[in-house]
Amino acid sequence: MQRIRSLKTGWQLLKSSCEGAAKQVNTSSSTSRNYSHGSNSFGLLFDIDGVLVRGRTPIPAAKQCFRNLVDGNGKYKVPVVFVTNAGNCMRQTKAEHLSHLLDVEVSPDQVMLSHSPLRMFTQFHKMRVLVSGQGPVEEVAHNLGFQDVVTIDMLREAYPLLDVVDHNRRPKDSVPPTKGLRPIDAVILFGEPIRWETNLQLIVDMLLTNGNPDNAWSSMQYPHIPVLACNMDLLWMAEAKNPRFGHGMFLVCLESLYKKVTGYELKYEALIGKPSVVTYNYAELLIRQQAERLGWTTPVKRLYAIGDNPMADIYGANLYNRYLQASRRTKAQMQAKSGGGGADPLAETVNEAPKMTSAELGGASSAYGAEEDLPEGCSSILVCTGVYSRDQQELPSDPTHTVTEQRIFHGHRDFRFDPSLTQPSFVVHDVKEAVELVFQQEGRPLE
Repeated sequence: MQRIRSLKTGWQLLKSSCEGAAKQVNTSSSTSRNYSHGSNSFGLLFDIDGVLVRGRTPIPAAKQCFRNLVDGNGKYKVPVVFVTNAGNCMRQTKAEHLSHLLDVEVSPDQVMLSHSPLRMFTQFHKMRVLVSGQGPVEEVAHNLGFQDVVTIDMLREAYPLLDVVDHNRRPKDSVPPTKGLRPIDAVILFGEPIRWETNLQLIVDMLLTNGNPDNAWSSMQYPHIPVLACNMDLLWMAEAKNPRFGHGMFLVCLESLYKKVTGYELKYEALIGKPSVVTYNYAELLIRQQAERLGWTTPVKRLYAIGDNPMADIYGANLYNRYLQASRRTKAQMQAKSGGGGADPLAETVNEAPKMTSAELGGASSAYGAEEDLPEGCSSILVCTGVYSRDQQELPSDPTHTVTEQRIFHGHRDFRFDPSLTQPSFVVHDVKEAVELVFQQEGRPLE
């Protein structure tokens, strides 16, 4: 209950902050965009790697796509948010990078990194946290609200005898003294590190010593200190012909090592980033903010999520759509009860869909109030320029056969193996075709 209250408090603070920023933009702007927002109220969620770029190389269709998405003044025609599982940089840096690649202005408020929802986890912000990843992880953690941050390098320096896999990094002559640190309260995994062996060793040390490496290892320290992980992608697409290992692969290693040593399963306090529901709820908040900045006065009714990874982008968008449908049915059920009417036909189906696991929700179930005017649905669009390729794998027409026993589930250990969630609403060649399809579906001119 305490975790739920903390998440809800964090969500409300974040919501107020975002809405305040949007109102400030609206009141300071002398012009507003006047679209027909009734039936054509929709927003776009773009993955980045494999959809807009491969490594540092833009996908050719991306620039033309975004030229069509802005008007003559460079203003977006519909709300746009970039939702990526990358997390080893600041939002400002990613926004500047996208602006350069796409030749349109991208603001940091349009960028959602895998770790962005950690702003809501205020119950951890005053704890001493060990952060793992690469890039400016300490700066990222402070920016998210964490006040007492320890990096892997800081831990190595304080305990120079912990990291000895690389012989060249071992102490050479005398044994250096241990400086010591106050115990670690929680571990935050932002993304794949550079030296996997170092991070794996030191993180396991923290989990087996209750955050204090002066203690002896003990499997009795279970459950271990909290672990929050961002980005579950097993694979991602860069310039190479074949996919590359992602942070999900690092998590597999960590889970395997921990279980091999202790006999217990590694537990996560939260799994954040696609495909978790909390990520899409956060993205919807940013879409709402962008809509207000465009002068839209009615809620965004439909979302379209464009991605290249069936196990992250498509699974996540479909899982979120299932969450939205369940929320609508629950709301209808509550309204029927409060109105004193008879049984509502929509409410009677509330238990038909499989119940989501806590890992899939990521804290979303109670962090968002029933009063929220959520979208009606979220459609998933799969492009063939990244992890998924028609040349290598063809999606069957029957959704129940999307993932067969012969194919391997690349989702995270704590997510269900649900074949129907990997079936996209649409399959297109590239992002340009995806956007053209959306505007066609909505009956809106694109150019």
